[in-house]
Amino acid sequence: MEIIPAIDIIEGKCVRLTKGDYEQKKIYNEDPLEVAKEFENAGLQRLHLVDLDGAKAGEVKNWKVLEQIASKTELIIDFSGGISTKKNASICFDSGASFAAVGSIAVKDEKTFTGWLLEFGVDKFMIGADVKEEKLAIKGWTETTDLSVFDLIENYKTKGVKQFFCTDISKDGLLQGTGIDLYKKILNSHPSIDLIASGGVSSIDDLLQLREAGCSGAIVGKAIYEKKILLKDLKLFL
Repeated sequence: MEIIPAIDIIEGKCVRLTKGDYEQKKIYNEDPLEVAKEFENAGLQRLHLVDLDGAKAGEVKNWKVLEQIASKTELIIDFSGGISTKKNASICFDSGASFAAVGSIAVKDEKTFTGWLLEFGVDKFMIGADVKEEKLAIKGWTETTDLSVFDLIENYKTKGVKQFFCTDISKDGLLQGTGIDLYKKILNSHPSIDLIASGGVSSIDDLLQLREAGCSGAIVGKAIYEKKILLKDLKLFL
Protein backbone atom coordinates (compact mmCIF):
# COMPACT_ATOMS: atom_id res chain seq x y z
CA MET A 1 0.00 0.00 0.00
CA GLU A 2 1.35 3.39 -0.99
CA ILE A 3 1.30 6.29 1.46
CA ILE A 4 0.23 9.50 -0.28
CA PRO A 5 0.70 12.62 1.83
CA ALA A 6 -1.73 15.47 1.18
CA ILE A 7 -1.09 19.16 0.78
CA ASP A 8 -4.24 21.29 0.73
CA ILE A 9 -3.81 24.79 -0.64
CA ILE A 10 -5.67 28.01 0.12
CA GLU A 11 -4.14 31.24 -1.18
CA GLY A 12 -0.86 29.46 -1.86
CA LYS A 13 -0.51 28.19 1.71
CA CYS A 14 -0.57 24.69 3.14
CA VAL A 15 -3.75 24.30 5.24
CA ARG A 16 -6.13 21.68 6.57
CA LEU A 17 -9.89 21.89 6.95
CA THR A 18 -12.10 19.98 9.37
CA LYS A 19 -14.95 18.06 7.65
CA GLY A 20 -14.44 20.18 4.54
CA ASP A 21 -15.47 23.39 6.32
CA TYR A 22 -13.62 26.43 4.95
CA GLU A 23 -14.39 28.26 8.19
CA GLN A 24 -12.45 25.61 10.12
CA LYS A 25 -9.11 26.27 8.45
CA LYS A 26 -5.67 25.86 10.02
CA ILE A 27 -2.52 27.08 8.25
CA TYR A 28 0.40 24.68 8.71
CA ASN A 29 3.02 26.21 6.44
CA GLU A 30 3.28 29.28 4.22
CA ASP A 31 5.46 27.33 1.77
CA PRO A 32 3.98 24.14 0.28
CA LEU A 33 7.25 23.39 -1.56
CA GLU A 34 9.06 23.11 1.76
CA VAL A 35 6.45 20.60 2.94
CA ALA A 36 6.66 18.62 -0.32
CA LYS A 37 10.46 18.39 0.01
CA GLU A 38 10.10 17.05 3.56
CA PHE A 39 7.85 14.29 2.22
CA GLU A 40 10.30 13.50 -0.58
CA ASN A 41 13.26 13.43 1.83
CA ALA A 42 11.36 10.95 3.98
CA GLY A 43 11.24 8.55 1.02
CA LEU A 44 7.64 9.14 -0.04
CA GLN A 45 7.17 9.17 -3.79
CA ARG A 46 3.71 10.52 -4.34
CA LEU A 47 1.71 13.61 -3.38
CA HIS A 48 -1.99 14.46 -3.29
CA LEU A 49 -2.20 18.20 -3.97
CA VAL A 50 -5.60 19.80 -3.43
CA ASP A 51 -6.51 23.26 -4.71
CA LEU A 52 -9.20 24.23 -2.20
CA ASP A 53 -9.62 27.67 -3.76
CA GLY A 54 -10.17 25.90 -7.08
CA ALA A 55 -12.69 23.46 -5.59
CA LYS A 56 -14.71 26.39 -4.28
CA ALA A 57 -14.44 28.50 -7.45
CA GLY A 58 -15.02 25.66 -9.91
CA GLU A 59 -11.78 26.32 -11.78
CA VAL A 60 -8.09 25.68 -11.11
CA LYS A 61 -6.53 28.50 -9.08
CA ASN A 62 -3.30 27.29 -7.48
CA TRP A 63 -1.59 25.79 -10.53
CA LYS A 64 1.59 27.77 -9.81
CA VAL A 65 2.03 25.80 -6.57
CA LEU A 66 1.69 22.60 -8.62
CA GLU A 67 4.21 23.88 -11.16
CA GLN A 68 6.73 24.74 -8.46
CA ILE A 69 6.48 21.39 -6.64
CA ALA A 70 6.54 19.42 -9.91
CA SER A 71 9.63 21.25 -11.17
CA LYS A 72 11.57 21.13 -7.89
CA THR A 73 10.81 17.59 -6.67
CA GLU A 74 10.56 14.13 -8.23
CA LEU A 75 7.19 13.46 -6.58
CA ILE A 76 4.41 11.88 -8.61
CA ILE A 77 1.59 14.37 -8.13
CA ASP A 78 -2.12 13.94 -8.39
CA PHE A 79 -3.87 17.30 -8.46
CA SER A 80 -7.47 18.05 -7.61
CA GLY A 81 -9.78 21.00 -7.09
CA GLY A 82 -11.71 22.92 -9.72
CA ILE A 83 -10.92 20.74 -12.72
CA SER A 84 -14.21 21.56 -14.40
CA THR A 85 -13.23 22.18 -18.05
CA LYS A 86 -10.88 20.68 -20.61
CA LYS A 87 -8.76 23.82 -20.27
CA ASN A 88 -8.45 23.20 -16.51
CA ALA A 89 -7.39 19.61 -17.17
CA SER A 90 -4.76 20.84 -19.66
CA ILE A 91 -3.45 23.38 -17.11
CA CYS A 92 -3.17 20.58 -14.58
CA PHE A 93 -1.10 18.34 -16.89
CA ASP A 94 0.94 21.20 -18.36
CA SER A 95 1.85 22.30 -14.82
CA GLY A 96 3.33 18.90 -14.03
CA ALA A 97 0.60 16.70 -12.54
CA SER A 98 0.83 12.99 -13.36
CA PHE A 99 -2.85 12.52 -12.59
CA ALA A 100 -5.90 14.75 -12.49
CA ALA A 101 -8.13 13.78 -9.59
CA VAL A 102 -11.70 14.70 -10.41
CA GLY A 103 -15.04 14.38 -8.67
CA SER A 104 -17.81 16.80 -9.58
CA ILE A 105 -17.38 16.67 -13.37
CA ALA A 106 -17.43 12.85 -13.37
CA VAL A 107 -20.68 12.89 -11.41
CA LYS A 108 -22.49 15.78 -13.10
CA ASP A 109 -21.34 15.59 -16.72
CA GLU A 110 -20.47 12.06 -17.74
CA LYS A 111 -20.44 12.88 -21.45
CA THR A 112 -17.86 15.66 -21.10
CA PHE A 113 -15.65 13.68 -18.74
CA THR A 114 -15.75 10.59 -20.98
CA GLY A 115 -14.46 12.86 -23.76
CA TRP A 116 -11.51 13.83 -21.56
CA LEU A 117 -10.73 10.15 -20.92
CA LEU A 118 -10.52 9.61 -24.66
CA GLU A 119 -8.52 12.78 -25.32
CA PHE A 120 -5.96 12.75 -22.50
CA GLY A 121 -5.90 9.01 -21.78
CA VAL A 122 -7.84 7.02 -19.21
CA ASP A 123 -4.66 6.40 -17.19
CA LYS A 124 -4.27 10.14 -16.52
CA PHE A 125 -7.34 10.36 -14.29
CA MET A 126 -8.31 9.35 -10.77
CA ILE A 127 -11.90 9.67 -9.69
CA GLY A 128 -12.51 11.03 -6.23
CA ALA A 129 -15.64 9.92 -4.45
CA ASP A 130 -16.52 12.08 -1.48
CA VAL A 131 -19.08 10.02 0.38
CA LYS A 132 -21.71 10.68 3.01
CA GLU A 133 -23.79 7.63 3.98
CA GLU A 134 -22.74 5.93 0.72
CA LYS A 135 -24.02 8.87 -1.39
CA LEU A 136 -21.74 11.24 -3.30
CA ALA A 137 -21.04 14.85 -2.34
CA ILE A 138 -19.61 17.29 -4.90
CA LYS A 139 -18.39 20.89 -5.30
CA GLY A 140 -16.00 20.78 -2.37
CA TRP A 141 -18.64 18.86 -0.35
CA THR A 142 -21.11 21.74 -0.57
CA GLU A 143 -23.68 19.69 -2.52
CA THR A 144 -24.97 16.16 -1.87
CA THR A 145 -26.38 13.92 -4.61
CA ASP A 146 -28.60 10.83 -4.78
CA LEU A 147 -25.92 8.84 -6.63
CA SER A 148 -24.30 5.95 -4.79
CA VAL A 149 -20.53 5.52 -4.69
CA PHE A 150 -20.96 1.94 -5.93
CA ASP A 151 -22.77 3.08 -9.09
CA LEU A 152 -20.11 5.71 -9.81
CA ILE A 153 -17.29 3.18 -9.55
CA GLU A 154 -19.13 0.59 -11.64
CA ASN A 155 -19.78 3.14 -14.38
CA TYR A 156 -16.21 4.39 -14.75
CA LYS A 157 -14.57 1.05 -14.12
CA THR A 158 -16.22 -0.18 -17.32
CA LYS A 159 -14.69 2.81 -19.13
CA GLY A 160 -11.20 1.77 -17.99
CA VAL A 161 -10.62 4.04 -14.99
CA LYS A 162 -8.48 2.12 -12.50
CA GLN A 163 -7.78 4.52 -9.63
CA PHE A 164 -10.50 5.71 -7.27
CA PHE A 165 -9.97 7.58 -4.05
CA CYS A 166 -12.73 7.68 -1.53
CA THR A 167 -13.23 10.08 1.35
CA ASP A 168 -15.73 9.35 4.08
CA ILE A 169 -16.71 12.95 4.84
CA SER A 170 -17.92 12.08 8.33
CA LYS A 171 -14.37 11.05 9.23
CA ASP A 172 -12.26 13.68 7.47
CA GLY A 173 -10.03 15.94 9.52
CA LEU A 174 -11.22 14.53 12.85
CA LEU A 175 -8.32 12.14 13.52
CA GLN A 176 -10.85 9.59 14.78
CA GLY A 177 -10.17 6.73 12.38
CA THR A 178 -11.05 5.93 8.79
CA GLY A 179 -14.17 4.78 6.96
CA ILE A 180 -12.78 1.24 6.91
CA ASP A 181 -16.20 -0.45 6.73
CA LEU A 182 -17.08 1.56 3.63
CA TYR A 183 -13.74 0.71 1.99
CA LYS A 184 -14.19 -3.01 2.70
CA LYS A 185 -17.67 -2.87 1.19
CA ILE A 186 -16.36 -1.11 -1.94
CA LEU A 187 -13.50 -3.60 -2.37
CA ASN A 188 -15.86 -6.54 -1.88
CA SER A 189 -18.02 -5.32 -4.75
CA HIS A 190 -15.15 -3.98 -6.93
CA PRO A 191 -12.03 -6.04 -6.13
CA SER A 192 -10.23 -5.12 -9.37
CA ILE A 193 -9.94 -1.36 -8.75
CA ASP A 194 -7.10 0.51 -7.05
CA LEU A 195 -8.88 2.02 -4.06
CA ILE A 196 -7.11 4.84 -2.25
CA ALA A 197 -8.47 5.59 1.21
CA SER A 198 -8.72 9.21 2.28
CA GLY A 199 -9.86 10.95 5.46
CA GLY A 200 -9.64 10.17 9.13
CA VAL A 201 -6.24 8.43 9.26
CA SER A 202 -4.98 9.08 12.77
CA SER A 203 -2.36 6.41 13.47
CA ILE A 204 -0.07 3.77 12.01
CA ASP A 205 -2.68 1.22 13.16
CA ASP A 206 -5.26 2.86 10.85
CA LEU A 207 -2.82 2.45 7.97
CA LEU A 208 -2.15 -1.19 8.79
CA GLN A 209 -5.92 -1.84 8.82
CA LEU A 210 -6.32 -0.17 5.43
CA ARG A 211 -3.48 -2.25 4.00
CA GLU A 212 -5.04 -5.42 5.39
CA ALA A 213 -8.41 -4.46 3.87
CA GLY A 214 -6.77 -4.31 0.43
CA CYS A 215 -6.51 -0.57 -0.21
CA SER A 216 -3.79 0.20 -2.75
CA GLY A 217 -3.04 3.59 -1.20
CA ALA A 218 -3.87 5.86 1.70
CA ILE A 219 -3.94 9.65 1.66
CA VAL A 220 -2.62 11.07 4.92
CA GLY A 221 -2.85 14.73 5.84
CA LYS A 222 -3.74 16.07 9.24
CA ALA A 223 -2.19 13.14 11.14
CA ILE A 224 1.22 14.08 9.73
CA TYR A 225 0.79 17.80 10.38
CA GLU A 226 -0.41 17.20 13.94
CA LYS A 227 2.50 14.74 14.54
CA LYS A 228 0.13 11.83 15.21
CA ILE A 229 2.10 9.99 12.54
CA LEU A 230 5.82 10.72 12.18
CA LEU A 231 7.37 10.59 8.73
CA LYS A 232 10.07 8.20 9.97
CA ASP A 233 7.36 5.73 11.07
CA LEU A 234 6.06 5.51 7.50
CA LYS A 235 9.14 3.46 6.57
CA LEU A 236 6.95 0.44 7.34
CA PHE A 237 5.20 1.09 4.03
CA LEU A 238 8.17 2.06 1.83
